[in-house]
Amino acid sequence: MPAIDPKARTLRFKIVYCGTPLSGKTTNLRQLHSKLDPQGRGALVSLSTSQDRTLFFDFLTVERSALPGYRTSFHLYTVPGQVTYNATLQLVLRQADGVVFVADSQMDRQRDNIHAFQSLEANLRLNGSSLDRLPLVLQYNKRDLPNTAPVEYLEFLLNNRPVPHLSFEADARSGRNVLATLNAITQGVVAQFQRAQEQHRDVLREVAAVA
Repeated sequence: MPAIDPKARTLRFKIVYCGTPLSGKTTNLRQLHSKLDPQGRGALVSLSTSQDRTLFFDFLTVERSALPGYRTSFHLYTVPGQVTYNATLQLVLRQADGVVFVADSQMDRQRDNIHAFQSLEANLRLNGSSLDRLPLVLQYNKRDLPNTAPVEYLEFLLNNRPVPHLSFEADARSGRNVLATLNAITQGVVAQFQRAQEQHRDVLREVAAVA
């Protein structure tokens, strides 16, 4: 659930970008940071190593008017893709309201995509959550490269379920569909929050009727 401050009238959602090393997670946040209105987003924090461009997380606050009467913000994180940083992934995923999985479209990276997706699912379970309970958007990145896997194959590997998640073809380096991905996941987490609020109101009405 998002963090709510009734006195300050603020609502804060946490969104985590996951994926294989160098799949384009950090590039997504850099593009978003450059494209969004400076008055509506915060500073971008990025720590790097020689193995991957993100040691711990990137953090970007995007403020939007999502719910009436509340100043709504979305805190965006990325985490390193290497298995050596699995504990970091589990930590950053705690209390996440939504997830973007950035897949590398290159054909020779599909095994890595599968392992990263399995790691995401395992760490959510360790946190008492799952992809059945969280909004997820899949981004098939690096579609500009010549050796990309067909989208149908990526869907079969990563999105083969009765109700598929939203997915986008993207080229994060040029900015293609990075905003569309962000819009989809923010709309997803807000819609889920609104459904939960409505269910809570229904329960309260039922209790009041019985009393």
